[in-house]
Amino acid sequence: EHAPFLRARVTRGISLPRKILFISALSLALTCLFYWLMSCYKTLQFPSQESDVYQARELSDRTAFATLREKLSFATSEDHHGPESDTTDDDLNRQVDCTLDYGQKKLPQAIIIGVKKGGTRALLEALRIHPDVRAVGNEPHFFDRNYDKGLDWYRDLMPSTLDSQITMEKTPSYFVTSSAPKRIYSMARDIKLIIVVRNPVTRAISDYTQTLSKRPEIPTFEVLAFKNRTLGLIDASWSALRIGIYALHLEGWLQYFPLSQMHFVSGERLIVDPAGEMEKVQDFLGLKRIITDKHFYFNKTKGFPCLKKPEDSSTPRCLGKSKGRTHPNIDPDVIHRLQKFYKPFNMMFYQMTGQNFQWEQLEMQ
Repeated sequence: EHAPFLRARVTRGISLPRKILFISALSLALTCLFYWLMSCYKTLQFPSQESDVYQARELSDRTAFATLREKLSFATSEDHHGPESDTTDDDLNRQVDCTLDYGQKKLPQAIIIGVKKGGTRALLEALRIHPDVRAVGNEPHFFDRNYDKGLDWYRDLMPSTLDSQITMEKTPSYFVTSSAPKRIYSMARDIKLIIVVRNPVTRAISDYTQTLSKRPEIPTFEVLAFKNRTLGLIDASWSALRIGIYALHLEGWLQYFPLSQMHFVSGERLIVDPAGEMEKVQDFLGLKRIITDKHFYFNKTKGFPCLKKPEDSSTPRCLGKSKGRTHPNIDPDVIHRLQKFYKPFNMMFYQMTGQNFQWEQLEMQ
């Protein structure tokens, strides 16, 4: 008669440890899940403590330095690594900046505002090697074409940056846009401005060459450059020529910004001594001198330096085919007349900037 009672006690005695084990295992699993979720949450948040900021900064620097240079990796010589692969402008614009998205989107603290066909793309891509620079690949054209979209739209185009990093963009047409200085001043009166300038005659021919590649039906350079070639009347209203009157455009910028907030890069020196020019740019931006001569090698085919990754030997790559096009042959008399036309404006520009770019000496050579 005691058999059912005994069986019940035995059954409860066996099931009780199983329940304890199940509850313990469930509790341990939930605890692990909680700590895992908290860990994920913390890594997704921007670090708030100083030690966390330092760790994020260190990780971002290493990642930025490796990934940004990987995008523009080039080898030291053509002989050792085979033919170069061109990077088109579209490829450059599509390239994603792989720095971890710590930080926040900020309005730019520095802008490359000019000039078209001066070497702005080469300068920007070289700067993007630096771990403390984050830059937009596309030209935003905010201050000349998209100003009505507002600063929030503009800020949203920018990459996320840490406090120690500089946000940059480049739109060469800003320099020749009369409304741009006031608009940029309204956004940030302490902003740093970079202008890449080049011999205005060479720049005009390069500008024409680019247009000719897209519209082969346009008149010759000689026809477009003159209102009346017989009388020697140059058409300064033609944009290819007007851009090169640098003193005229700089005057508008000096109404809002002091020279101390502007840095002028020599387009010619950027070709023959890129490391020297990049040293000056890094100093102007308050950056550590990380970009040096080990990041460049001269491409004889294109006629300008390309970027390389010093510690690697990947396939050499340069800026795309739209850069370094072969210029058409221009009548020497036309070139001589344009040199005379630009000379007084060049002298004025030298005085305004306190720099002699020696374009007249280069022309004589």
